[in-house]
Amino acid sequence: MKSKTLRRKQHKWNAADTVTSMRMVATLFLIFVPLRSIWFLAIYTFAGLTDVLDGWLARRSEKASEFGARLDSISDLLFYSVLLIRLFPVLYQTLPGKIWYAVAGIVLVRLAAYATAAVKYHRFASLHTWLNKLTGVAVFLLPYALLTSSSVVYSWAVCILAFTASMEELAIYLLRADYLADRKSLFQ
Repeated sequence: MKSKTLRRKQHKWNAADTVTSMRMVATLFLIFVPLRSIWFLAIYTFAGLTDVLDGWLARRSEKASEFGARLDSISDLLFYSVLLIRLFPVLYQTLPGKIWYAVAGIVLVRLAAYATAAVKYHRFASLHTWLNKLTGVAVFLLPYALLTSSSVVYSWAVCILAFTASMEELAIYLLRADYLADRKSLFQ
């Protein structure tokens, strides 16, 4: 007989999980679609909308789960990885060299947060805080901002926001003894 602590509720696949999976498939298509095409922007926009829709569906249908949150985080990581691969050459040519030091700092803080959570909570953790969500929206809008004359200023603003969000998540992991997947801010 299994103890209560070893038993886990079996996750049932739901509509929100399907929408998240659709984002993963769309993201993979972005690898092969020409960057400066209407198809790229259409698939990119679709992927972004599914990121909003999956969470809404999960909450609305009362199917929000730890599995769904993890699947969403993995999908986000895949999406950002593909964007980095596809957009990096354009960004490298467009943005000043100093901004890349800021990006490296953000990545280091984010990795420190992940490592802290892994050591402290014995799990992969990526919180959906308000600042992380706002950063996600700002990063999502970056390809559209590159079409404007203020893309450098916008990119610096995104870096500041991303650094703040990363520091908040690291602080949450350092200061909070318990892991709460739905924690929205350091002050919650």
